[in-house]
Amino acid sequence: MLNFLAKRLLGLLPTLFIVAVLVFLFVHLLPGDPARLAAGAEADEATVALVRADLGLDKPLPQQLVNFFSKVVHFDFGMSTRSKRPVSTEIAERFMPTLWLTLASMAWAVVFGMAIGIVSAVWRNKWPDRIGMTLAVSGISFPAFALGMLLIEIFSVKLGWLPIVGDGTWQSYVLPSLTLGAAVAAVMARFTRASFVEVLGEDFVRTARAKGVHEPMVIVKHCLRNAMIPVVTMMGLQFGFLLGGSIVVEKVFNWPGLGRLLVDAVEMRDYPVIQAEVLLFSLEFIVINLVVDVLYAVINPTIRFK
Repeated sequence: MLNFLAKRLLGLLPTLFIVAVLVFLFVHLLPGDPARLAAGAEADEATVALVRADLGLDKPLPQQLVNFFSKVVHFDFGMSTRSKRPVSTEIAERFMPTLWLTLASMAWAVVFGMAIGIVSAVWRNKWPDRIGMTLAVSGISFPAFALGMLLIEIFSVKLGWLPIVGDGTWQSYVLPSLTLGAAVAAVMARFTRASFVEVLGEDFVRTARAKGVHEPMVIVKHCLRNAMIPVVTMMGLQFGFLLGGSIVVEKVFNWPGLGRLLVDAVEMRDYPVIQAEVLLFSLEFIVINLVVDVLYAVINPTIRFK
């Protein structure tokens, strides 16, 4: 296991290097002049030139790339061109709101998604299955921004039960987490159903039933662990997507998280923030996949890593 972890951690470096190079090149292809945006619409060309030199954008692109990597290896992501604050400070302030929102969304999505999937698998092709899969298809099909605005209209504007924007209270997490987790719950339901249907057809399940084991015990003791490996894989991927893909939801609810920070950075061509956030999201996906691999061995001790 330790050798496996060491190899995977060493594998982080080339992956992050490739991502960093691609992101650096892509952000420099974005239309618009960051120096002009930072200097202001009324600034003259001399002022814009000074701002461009201050940002290091007057140097050749290869030199900018070398300067970027020389700072990154020292965990220095530069200064935000929009706020003139360290990028690490900007991200640190926005990370926890996004993390808590992601955890809240993932928690209810996993619980309800797995419950719907298990019920649909046990009573497949019957009315619980049809209702569950109808809900799952609806959750996948409904756009997040539309669902968010619908929830705001019903529960905030008309009923006045919940706040529209994040204010730090638990009530402010309800609508954004429901919006963000709806698609994940739908995917979890469909994936759990497919995994359980496959396991329910295995010989060991028929043997347990033939021995007179009660159906709830068959589901919990014999099926759950064997069906969990593909489900855990999906959980890890969905958690990564939630953590890095909450942009639309954070924009709709004016949530002070990484998604909204990224949108603002793209609008202002804030290269350092864009590059740092994309690198962070890539690192999150890699670490989450590593954690999922380790969980395989916890769920099924027969799995061995090399």
